[in-house]
Amino acid sequence: MDDVSLLLLFAVAVVPLVPTEIALIGTGVAAANGGDPFVLVLAVATAGCLISDIGLYAVGRFGGARVLRRLRHRPSFETSADWIGTHLDRRGVPILVLARWLPAGGTVGALLAGSLRWSPRRFLTASGIGVPLWCAYAAGLGYLGGSLLEQSRFGTVLSAALALLAAFTITTVFRRTATWSARA
Repeated sequence: MDDVSLLLLFAVAVVPLVPTEIALIGTGVAAANGGDPFVLVLAVATAGCLISDIGLYAVGRFGGARVLRRLRHRPSFETSADWIGTHLDRRGVPILVLARWLPAGGTVGALLAGSLRWSPRRFLTASGIGVPLWCAYAAGLGYLGGSLLEQSRFGTVLSAALALLAAFTITTVFRRTATWSARA
């Protein structure tokens, strides 16, 4: 990759509601095939996502309820907001870390943390743990797929299967937790 690719990755990571996963998986594939070092890809994506989180936290802190109401019309946003909101008070930082793997979870979590007046230190702790883990997961899928792709077509099938398995697992856990919460 070149500097332009890293700038594009950073730009995608900074803009909320833009699906960063696609860019991260793609740059992970490129890193596996001789592009920029994987660690540099992670650093750029993490920096962009952290800046985005801080901005969303500030928006939530100064106008959270109004912003959350406007975004609720998106099904993935509403589902994530309900789940995160239910668990955030009781489990705090771990829920905000896990929220990154939900559709729109990073956006919702940052807005909710701001609107609930979390301390900046508490929010930055959660974001500082969740963002690098999530970036490593998404870029790692691309890197794994890119590495396997060099070896055979089996790599493509395997990386797609792993991505589907991860998505299925996260969705299943999310739905079961939501069902358990509804019963409680």
